[in-house]
Amino acid sequence: MSQPTETTAMVALLRSGALPWQRYADLVEEAGSALRVLTEETARIDDQTTLFAPDVERLLSQAQAEIEGWEAVGMELLTVLDDGYPDNLRAVYDRPPLLFLAGRLLPTDARSLAIIGSRDATPAGLEFAAEIASHIVDAGFTVASGLAAGIDTAAHTTALQRGGRTIAVIGTGLERVYPPENETLQRQIAATGAVISQFWPDAGPSRRSFPMRNAVMSGVTLGSVVVEASHTSGARLQARIALAHGRVVFLHARLVERESWAAEFATRPGTHVVERPNEIVEITERLTADNALVE
Repeated sequence: MSQPTETTAMVALLRSGALPWQRYADLVEEAGSALRVLTEETARIDDQTTLFAPDVERLLSQAQAEIEGWEAVGMELLTVLDDGYPDNLRAVYDRPPLLFLAGRLLPTDARSLAIIGSRDATPAGLEFAAEIASHIVDAGFTVASGLAAGIDTAAHTTALQRGGRTIAVIGTGLERVYPPENETLQRQIAATGAVISQFWPDAGPSRRSFPMRNAVMSGVTLGSVVVEASHTSGARLQARIALAHGRVVFLHARLVERESWAAEFATRPGTHVVERPNEIVEITERLTADNALVE
């Protein structure tokens, strides 16, 4: 095969390695090379046993074939070593070593805010999500959300209607759509913005994948706006993760009035209770005036 690229080595490493993906992000960045980590790890296994020792050339060849198949259908791969890997995400402790991308990320997408909330949203919640999306698009921000029903769908749809940028961070591989009724929406977002996944392209939805998706969405953005969410929702989890990332969290005032978890979060540093979309933009612009959240 031709000289292996770092992307090929990263896919081979993740396909064959036994460590958590987050640990491989650390190791690859520390070494400055996925190929080096792959070579060292396979050599260590070979030293420990002569049975079933991995063949680096075979692993790389298999990875290259997979990458060619993914690229043939329009997927882009970004490793943590690539210049195109989102700077916001690179700065958080639980960044994934590899992202799959449909569409295109722009440098301006660093100015993004996540709009998240309940799948079973109220009409008032859907209206407020749309108002937020309209306002932040008009202010030059990129909208980010999952691809769930309810608040996520309202945020993406409004951003598209306003001619703004929107990013979907999904809890499945790019070959899957969840929920299925958002297949058209996913295609529209990929055509004008970006769909991001940290999972193998054929991966389906799982209980574990959505919390991981929330962590990436928090990491990609400057902050998360929670419109409506119960104490068991992924939006609540993302608010907690965002605070751990050092990112700002916005809670709708009605949510704080109705949910005890939100009232408790409202007392934490980094959390802001808002009633109007313009407050979100004003606070974010003040906090990022010196690039404090994106350095």
